[in-house]
Amino acid sequence: MTRYIPKAVGGLLLALSLASCQRPWVASPRLAETDVPVARAIPPDPHLEAKIIPYREQVTAKMEEIVGHAPVALGKADYQSPLGNFVVDLMLEESRSLYSGPIDMATTTNGGLRVPIPLGAVKVGTIFELMPFENELVVLTLKGSTVQEFFDQAAGVGYAPIANATYTVQGGKATAIKIGGEPFDPARNYTLVTSDYLAGGGDNLGVFRQALKTEKVGIMMRDAILQHIRKLTAQGRAIGSDTTNRVTVLP
Repeated sequence: MTRYIPKAVGGLLLALSLASCQRPWVASPRLAETDVPVARAIPPDPHLEAKIIPYREQVTAKMEEIVGHAPVALGKADYQSPLGNFVVDLMLEESRSLYSGPIDMATTTNGGLRVPIPLGAVKVGTIFELMPFENELVVLTLKGSTVQEFFDQAAGVGYAPIANATYTVQGGKATAIKIGGEPFDPARNYTLVTSDYLAGGGDNLGVFRQALKTEKVGIMMRDAILQHIRKLTAQGRAIGSDTTNRVTVLP
């Protein structure tokens, strides 16, 4: 997972990059060390500020763009939640429209969803705060034994929402697994769409490194979220989540 950069800082870095892109970068033979702390007490350079302002204004205007409306806030919770369900469902839907083969299910983790989707107007900046990482969607082909291992881990930790599948948590293990409404078959392979970060074992999901095949979908996760919300808005639909029960937790 790439490092989180706050929206304002990200906009400033973009502006600096754009402002300097017309001259070649030359490496310095050495870097000087100073004990000057970076703080608000240091006045901004007026010449640099003059160059940055137009780009900062462009970034700010883009982040303030309203892309959709949520009649209720979508937040996170263990196992399943309005926010988790919304994101994994759209991951599956948007990926299926781009990927050439079938995709059985989708998953992400609560750790990758940084903020809830608030009640009311949803801005581009909100989605950057929700998904600040430059993660790409990938499709994994997994053996049945690997899928069982993933579900058992999901049952144990409770932080991996899942689309197009249901299961029961019993004794810390996943039982009664169904994928696409059909009973899980450990003898067959399944496909799962997730982020490239998780596919590489991030968030302790090393099980995904056992994938038989990893294929790029061709879209960033953040872009898939924005694309889906824009589609909902174009159809006159609000941002909402399927809250049908997916995980049953037994005592």
